[in-house]
Amino acid sequence: MAPLLRTAHTADLTPVELAAARGLLDAAFDGGFGEEDWEHALGGLHVLVRDDTGLLAHGSVVMRRALHRTRWLRVGYVEAVAVRADARRRGLGGQVMDALERYVDGGYDFGALSASADGSALYAARGWRLWPGRISALGPAGVVHLPEEEGSVFVRPASAAAGSLDPSEGLVFDWRDGDVL
Repeated sequence: MAPLLRTAHTADLTPVELAAARGLLDAAFDGGFGEEDWEHALGGLHVLVRDDTGLLAHGSVVMRRALHRTRWLRVGYVEAVAVRADARRRGLGGQVMDALERYVDGGYDFGALSASADGSALYAARGWRLWPGRISALGPAGVVHLPEEEGSVFVRPASAAAGSLDPSEGLVFDWRDGDVL
C-alpha cells in the first residue's frame, strides 16, 4: 500500500501508535531521544505516515508560549520529527512538515523548533529561519539565558499578530522540565 498520512491529537492515538512513534524516535536518534524529549512531543497534534511495513515517519506540534518584546505569543513548537532509516529520501519528512506547518500557520503567532545538525537543511529549505538572537526561558528563579540552544533554533512567522520578530529583543520561552527547548 502507498504511505498513508494520519493526523491526530495525542489523546486520539492508540497505545500501539504511541509505542510505534516512540520506537521510531529512539531508532532515528540512535538512543539520544530521552524520556523528557518524548514528554515534550506529547499533548499536541501528531502527524504519522505509515504503510504495510509500519510507521515510516512522525512529527508533532505542541503549544508553547514565548515572550518577545512585551507580548507573550502562541508558539507552535515542532517536536519529534523523524523518518525511519529505510524510508529516508522519499519525501516523507516533507509530508510531515507540510501538515505540521499548516497547523503552525493557521493556529499560532509563529512556529519554532530546535533542529539537529541533520535536520537543519530540511527546515532551512522550507523557509524556516535560524534565529540569530538570544534564547532564554522563564524558569522558577526568573529568566535563564540558554546559550547552548542558540544556533539551533529555527522560527517561522505565522501571523501578522506576531509582527516581525526582532532578534535584538530575544525570545523567552516558557519553562519545561528536562531540556528546556
